[in-house]
Amino acid sequence: MVTLNFVVLIPFLAAMLNPLFYKKGTRLHIGLLPMIVAVSLFSYLLFYIPQIANGKTFLHTISWIPSYGINFTTYLDGLSLILALLITGIGTLVILYSIYYLSENEQLGHFYTYLMLFMGAMLGVVLSDNMMVLYVFWELTSISSFLLIAFWYQRKRSREGAQKSLLITVSGGFGMLIGFLMIYTMTGTLSVREVIQIMPEMTGHGLFVPAMLLVLFGAFTKSAQFPFHIWLPDAMEAPTPVSAYLHSATMVKAGIYLVARFTPIFGGEGIWFWIVTGVGLFTLFWGSFQAVRQTDLKALLAFSTISQLGMIMSMFGMGSVALHFGYSTESVFYSQATFAALFHLVNHSTFKGALFMAVGIVDHEVGTRDIRRLGGLATIMPITFTVSLIGSFSMAGLPPFNGFLSKEMFFQAAVDITELGIFHMDTIGNLIPIVAWVASIFTFVYSMIIVFQTFLGPYKEERLERPANEGPGGMLISPVILAGLVVLIFLMPNMLGNYIIRPAVESVFPTLVTEMNLGVEISAWHGLNTALWMTIGVVVLGILLYSFPRAWRWIYAIFPIGWSLNTLYNFTLEQSVKSSRKFTNSYMTGLLRHYLMYIYLFFILLVAGAFVLTGSYDFTISGNAEISIFEWIIALTLIIAAISILFAKSRLTAILLNSVLGYGVALLFVIFRAPDLALTQMVIETVTTVLFLVAYYFLPEWKKENEPRRINLSKLLISIGFGASFTAVALAVQNNRLFDRISTYFENSYELAGGRNIVNTILSDFRGFDTMLEVVVLLIAGIGVYSIIKLKAGNRGDKFENQ
Repeated sequence: MVTLNFVVLIPFLAAMLNPLFYKKGTRLHIGLLPMIVAVSLFSYLLFYIPQIANGKTFLHTISWIPSYGINFTTYLDGLSLILALLITGIGTLVILYSIYYLSENEQLGHFYTYLMLFMGAMLGVVLSDNMMVLYVFWELTSISSFLLIAFWYQRKRSREGAQKSLLITVSGGFGMLIGFLMIYTMTGTLSVREVIQIMPEMTGHGLFVPAMLLVLFGAFTKSAQFPFHIWLPDAMEAPTPVSAYLHSATMVKAGIYLVARFTPIFGGEGIWFWIVTGVGLFTLFWGSFQAVRQTDLKALLAFSTISQLGMIMSMFGMGSVALHFGYSTESVFYSQATFAALFHLVNHSTFKGALFMAVGIVDHEVGTRDIRRLGGLATIMPITFTVSLIGSFSMAGLPPFNGFLSKEMFFQAAVDITELGIFHMDTIGNLIPIVAWVASIFTFVYSMIIVFQTFLGPYKEERLERPANEGPGGMLISPVILAGLVVLIFLMPNMLGNYIIRPAVESVFPTLVTEMNLGVEISAWHGLNTALWMTIGVVVLGILLYSFPRAWRWIYAIFPIGWSLNTLYNFTLEQSVKSSRKFTNSYMTGLLRHYLMYIYLFFILLVAGAFVLTGSYDFTISGNAEISIFEWIIALTLIIAAISILFAKSRLTAILLNSVLGYGVALLFVIFRAPDLALTQMVIETVTTVLFLVAYYFLPEWKKENEPRRINLSKLLISIGFGASFTAVALAVQNNRLFDRISTYFENSYELAGGRNIVNTILSDFRGFDTMLEVVVLLIAGIGVYSIIKLKAGNRGDKFENQ
């Protein structure tokens, strides 16, 4: 039986096999294997729906690093299932769409490999129970999305967009990792399921709030919440299939998933409620407000995605108060906001995926996405127009489309939350429905822009790159399916609600599941309540604002493009690069002597710091053996040779004096009764001397300067300090020991390894693999040197001889 662990690993396996499949020269399209993988995983996950709906969960573990509590544990419940179905289902449609969208001249092998990497990483995020494993997959989504965004790497804007998304999302990931470590410090476990059980007792811990903020930092950066949203519009430089997959249905939902998963850990607290709800609402407003001013269709959809993500985030924030009330009627009442959030998460994936694909078809067929150059495409591209109409009206929250249902639930939750008697809802809480309503008006306006300014009005053929035509049949299949789902969900919402959404809500509130039913009955008609009147107001004011743009567009002058977070980001990045380059150039001089000075100085400070902190500088020579006359002679010879090197007038003299040092050390090994070390030292010294002589033979003649030598005081002090540090260490280790001896273990070498020579047994048995790898490295280096000598030595010799 295929376990959930293999569900995560199969896309990675497909990513490895895909290049081989591509090189076989088969006539089958390279996207066929990824699509088979996506369809198979989606179909496999469908079989879990009835069991998950009945409250069952699935847990599978593969041991990875058990000593640190890190295991590859996958956990499937309602929340992870809903995301996994979106990842594989939308992934299937995107791959089908990309087969017809991308040219055969593109690097399709790279594209589908990156896409499979991303699918596997996303499945790893939503199915992982271990926080460290979740973090690994989290960062893999950033890396694979970077590769996908930069797929057209020849374009500067693609590279810049990929860089921006990587910097922001990876920064958030680092913060999230620190938050996970804080949670581990508090609970002693890395399992999310176990943390959910333990954390309610930790709300007063000093790390509780910092861990919460860091986890939210990671979630907000990934889900493009204000002020981290600036990476998403630039990521639109990616091919449209990437935008439809990553930036509408999957990657941007990873942060949403994280908030949902950690709601039972941090939810119910006022700070969690206000941060998640407040950031979500402001993102909702700012995204919709900025979307209206865009002239590029994909840029408009990017800001609309930011806005919709803010809407979902705010609903999770509002729904979290259910945990504050515990087992009560209020818990069920306020958990409905979480139900609406998950419902809109699915709805958004359907209508936004359809819209991205429709915009991609327009761009593919006419060569532009500039709204100012478009118009009158409805009769020429009727299917694309229909898909865009359904997607836009659903995004605007109009019936009979699924977006209307979840938007009404959002309005109702925003109104109901003001009745709370906690968290100062009687004052600042009244802004929640106002902000939600105003943002929805702008949402209605930009939805109308997509439909009316792109497909209606006069046809501007002279402004297009090429005459308009309806997209290929294969390219239309995926957006038509998504548009059909938009309508189908509106007609049969409770099938989705009972089997998919309700189990996911119960996963967000696991402590409330056993006591009460958290499901919601979805109805298209719920009476003339406040939510419906808010919708009517959105439509009326939205039509007026769309019809008379000159009467209010002046407000955008208050927020000039030059005064933006993008400008701040670009300035910060530019200054950081300049400062880093200046600082690096200050010490990266290209001179070896400077790098040696840095190393020696660092060593001196390290040794001095260790002596001061540990107080271990203490030695005595009373117990040392007597120094024989031969040892004194050899030591004095080494000193004289070392000093003489500094005054050598030729390379040959310097090499011979250096050899005196090496052979002198070998003689000391002989006196100390270590013949094997002495032999090794003599062989190495001989080989080194020969290599020096061979190398210097090919160098130009050394012209010694006649100017008098000048003593560099800093270099002299560093040299003396380095030598003194080694001497101090050698003397101090005789009488000080910070740790237990390891030699006692190796003294048993005969019993452990069958060898009487401790050095030999260490090299061949205890460090066998290490020694083998060292030999392999030397072999590779030797082959490289031989190749260079064989191919280049003759030419280089001639060159230097001519000089």
